This record gives sequence, structure tokens and C-alpha cells, in this order.
Amino acid sequence: MSLPPKTNHRLIQGVVFDLDGLLVNTELVFNETGQELARRRGKEMSRDVFQKMMGRRPAEAFAVMIDELGLDDTIEDLQRESRQVFFGVLDRHLRLMPGVSELLDEIERLGLPKAVATSSPRDYARDILTRVGLENRFVFTLSAEDVQHGKPHPEIYLKAAERLRIAPPRMLVFEDSEAGTKAAAAAQAFVVAVPHEFSAHHDFSPADYIADGLNDPEIRRILQRAA
Repeated sequence: MSLPPKTNHRLIQGVVFDLDGLLVNTELVFNETGQELARRRGKEMSRDVFQKMMGRRPAEAFAVMIDELGLDDTIEDLQRESRQVFFGVLDRHLRLMPGVSELLDEIERLGLPKAVATSSPRDYARDILTRVGLENRFVFTLSAEDVQHGKPHPEIYLKAAERLRIAPPRMLVFEDSEAGTKAAAAAQAFVVAVPHEFSAHHDFSPADYIADGLNDPEIRRILQRAA
């Protein structure tokens, strides 16, 4: 997809990444976990339900699951059980998404500050970043505890821009979900959506560019606005 004219004169001064499904392939693990939770209750986790949960803070995601599947469980019960299932299979699946290392190298070569803004809890984000060796490559990580309103509300990206000390339109955001893309666009950031197999049917129309992956050559051209 070509860049729209409105982006031609923007200058990128900082980069912010979502975490799950964007830097790491944990949406695969979340999907497997959700399928297992549903199976234990004689239910089926459809693609539609999983997509409605994606990109949201855990409590909000499990509220969707309870409502959509008609469960009697509490959010707290589902969170505890989900954590057990998730970490039971995590190490078997966890990988960096294609192109992550090369893109981070390029951003560092350009001298741009970079951060993470995730809907996941702080301890979880720190754990995942440590497991894949990325814990020291970001100036900060914003997580579920840092905001009052989860994605698609723009709060987390407005806070990211404030922490980076840049105007939101000068901030490049990478997102893999509809909720995250809407949050970044509402914050007036420059948004690159990076769909994967679990979010391919999301609405990414608010994005400035829809990439084929983090190794999409157009991303390098976007970053040249920082040069």
C-alpha cells in the first residue's frame, strides 16, 4: 500500500512497538491457551471471539470471552487458569517475529529512541522481553498498569509520546491488532499495521501503512524521515 500524501512531510523522532504478536509470536500461544480454556468448558473459541479479545488488557479480554461464550467463570478465575496454561506451553513456541532484530538494529543506527506500549501486565512484559533478549533495547515499557483506559483508547500512546518528549505525529507506532491500530491513530501517531495470521481480518483502515511484515522494505523508507 502506498503512503498517503498527508505523511510526506512528517519527521519520525521516536518509535513505539506493541509487544504480543508484533515483537514476539505470543498471539499463537494466547490462541492455543484460549482454545484449551474453551475446550475444558465444552465450548469452542472461534476466530471471531479471539479477534475481539486481541489487543485488549487481560481483564477486558476475559470479559469478552465470558460474554461471547456464555461462561459462568469470573475474570479472576480465567486469568489464573489462563496463566497456568499459557506458561505451560510458552517455551515450546516463543520466538521473535520475523524481521525484529534487523529493524531494531536499523532504528538504533538512526539514533531513534524506541519503547514498548503493551496492553499486557508489567511483570509479564518484562518476563517476555527478557526471555527473548530484548529487555535492554528499549528506553521504557508502558503496560496495562500505566493507563486508566486500555486500547483502543489512545491513552497509552499519548503517554508514550510524552515520555519520549515528542509530538504524537512524530512518533512511529507498530501494531498488529485492530484495537492497537485504532489507539495509535487516535493519538495521531504515524501507524504501521503489521497483520499476522490471527489478525489478518482486522480493520486496519486507520493505519498510515499496512506492512507485509517487519522486514517490509517500505518500513525502511518510512524510517528515512528520521535521517
